Amino acid sequence: MKKLVLAAAFIVTGSFAMAQQVNPQDKKINREEMHKKMEQKQQERMAEMQKELNLNESQVAKIKDLQEKRKADMKAEFEKNRGERQAKMEQMKAKRQQMDNEMKNILSPDQYDKWQASRKAKMEERKAIMKEKGLKGERRMMKKTQSGTSI
Repeated sequence: MKKLVLAAAFIVTGSFAMAQQVNPQDKKINREEMHKKMEQKQQERMAEMQKELNLNESQVAKIKDLQEKRKADMKAEFEKNRGERQAKMEQMKAKRQQMDNEMKNILSPDQYDKWQASRKAKMEERKAIMKEKGLKGERRMMKKTQSGTSI
């Protein structure tokens, strides 16, 4: 009985979470805000480094060039591995579908439906935990920047 109530609670929680979906325009705005914040943090770190290490303008320019080169290299590496990641995701999706089909053959229809509901509830729970961890991390970053220290 407890499991049934718990599963129902997860399903209800999951339906509320799915109702709060973000539209693509909001994602674009959030991405732009994130890029602005990252640029600002980079400028702040550079100013702090310049002050702490007593860098001259030539050194600052060279460090900025080095950082831009590193950023471009990382982006290129990310793009290079994109196809490989996509293939792995497709492979995992196929394996998940295969397992799902095999479970459908093993379980009765009622058992299969319960298994699916349980799986979905666990997935929603993991998403909620990850979202909460992300918010906690964001709060920690805000506290550190407000206290005057940088990350």
